[in-house]
Amino acid sequence: MSSMLQPQIILLKEGTDTSQGKAQLVSNINACTAVADVVRTTLGPRGMDKLIHDDKGSVTISNDGATIMKLLDIVHPAAKILVDIAKSQDSEVGDGTTTVVLLAGEFLKEAKPFIEDGVHPQNLIRSYRTASYLAIEKIKELAVSIEGKSLEEKKTLLAKCAATTLSSKLIGGEKDFFASIVVDAVIAIGDEDRLNMIGIKKVSGGNMRDSFLVSGVAFKKTFSYAGFEQQPKKFLNPKILLLNIELELKSEKENAEIRLSDPSQYQSIVDAEWNIIYDKLDKCVQSGAKVVLSRLAIGDLATQYFADRDIFCAGRVTEEDLQRVAAATGGTVQTSINNVIDEVLGTCECFEEKQVGNERFNIFSGCPSGRTATIVLRGGADQFIEEAERSLHDAIMIVRRALKNSTVVAGGGAIDMEISRYLWQKARKITGKSQLFINSYAKALEVIPRQLCDNAGFDATDVLNKLRQKHALPSGEGALYGVDINTGGIADSFANFVWEPAVVKINAINAATEAACLVLSVDETVKNPKSESAQGEAAASAMGGRGRGGGLRGRGRGMRRR
Repeated sequence: MSSMLQPQIILLKEGTDTSQGKAQLVSNINACTAVADVVRTTLGPRGMDKLIHDDKGSVTISNDGATIMKLLDIVHPAAKILVDIAKSQDSEVGDGTTTVVLLAGEFLKEAKPFIEDGVHPQNLIRSYRTASYLAIEKIKELAVSIEGKSLEEKKTLLAKCAATTLSSKLIGGEKDFFASIVVDAVIAIGDEDRLNMIGIKKVSGGNMRDSFLVSGVAFKKTFSYAGFEQQPKKFLNPKILLLNIELELKSEKENAEIRLSDPSQYQSIVDAEWNIIYDKLDKCVQSGAKVVLSRLAIGDLATQYFADRDIFCAGRVTEEDLQRVAAATGGTVQTSINNVIDEVLGTCECFEEKQVGNERFNIFSGCPSGRTATIVLRGGADQFIEEAERSLHDAIMIVRRALKNSTVVAGGGAIDMEISRYLWQKARKITGKSQLFINSYAKALEVIPRQLCDNAGFDATDVLNKLRQKHALPSGEGALYGVDINTGGIADSFANFVWEPAVVKINAINAATEAACLVLSVDETVKNPKSESAQGEAAASAMGGRGRGGGLRGRGRGMRRR
């Protein structure tokens, strides 16, 4: 009787939603599988694109896993983990974003029957981590190094890696053309770690093959005043002055006040303003610079002044472009024009202004530092150029990774099938339930070649059976065989130059396993949504407050403060 009279203990706020146990875990797995199904069809050279239309009315067409995941605006807390691993894969290695989401989804899908049968999640997590460790060791063993080759050989090998990445993109039809541009751009920046040293400029119009690489810096002509057309548009070996100051007459502040006792003094104030600007312009000319760039405005007076002295100037140059010009030409951005010495001036072999489509570009080529490059992209629709830029970003990242880590593996599902076979074999030597869990992990890895076949319209069962037979050969000669997208059969991926850096696969397996283990380790979800009435009250009080404030506290401009 006494136990019945005990007061109820309330720990959580009213309206808190808690879900726990097996049902909640299965629900999280289903949510992650649903997210993986969204990007499933974008995998591989025959992958489809997604058209995403957001609430602001902007339209994005893409088959890049990370881009799609960012734009989906997922609210399910467990499914957000897949968004995070896609982002981390994109920032770490640049490519393999769809692969990582697909693998994580498949690991969870394979774990679901075990969870429903009452297996403890920690047993699955332990086995998955063991399998991931074995898989990564196998990748390192199968990887082929491209170290020690000559520059020309290396360029060819890197172009193959870039072409493999681009083959699944919208610009896949011109993958060889863009692959060589990407490799040249990455080699141009050398050991420079900052990715923004490779600029990508978009100009609509023309076709894809009109795109070109500038071994230096190129940026669109900035806003200019009337005297601009009288300035020379081409220089050989010019000195370049980079500024972060305004070269125009500045208007007084709104509340500025000047008290004069004699009207004639007003002219001396006006003269002082003009003297200041002319002094600045004279110092720019005396520095010997033939090209003057500034991050801030260069006014009409300065533009005409420079035109009369055969000097080219451009104001309101973006911070990024100015930094790239500084890195390429060896100049330093100045915040004052006093005491400008030769050491802070940059130089290049050739500067010219050139028409590209309906835009005019300022192009600095033959730069002494040479640690920068610019790709000018051409194409029809704006969405197409946007997607081309995203595709080139992936290819640039891949080439940089291949250059730094210099080991590659066979693509086209070959490496996945080989790891899967290796894990099946390893599992046989393991006693206990772990054998089943590692087998399910091995089966999940087959999703990559299966999806490649499905997206290309081939019979996945038939192709996978052929691959299993080839990879099971005792001699190991079938280890490099993957899906042949062109014929619908199987082929030696390495011989066909379908390569990808080993780091992409290692990172993908690591991230996907961690994400799957994270979802499996969650046993309770606590959700505390605000009640509708509380939200309504907050909105009403905000509206009321705004109305009162508007009526009582407004003080017109120019009124004297009481």
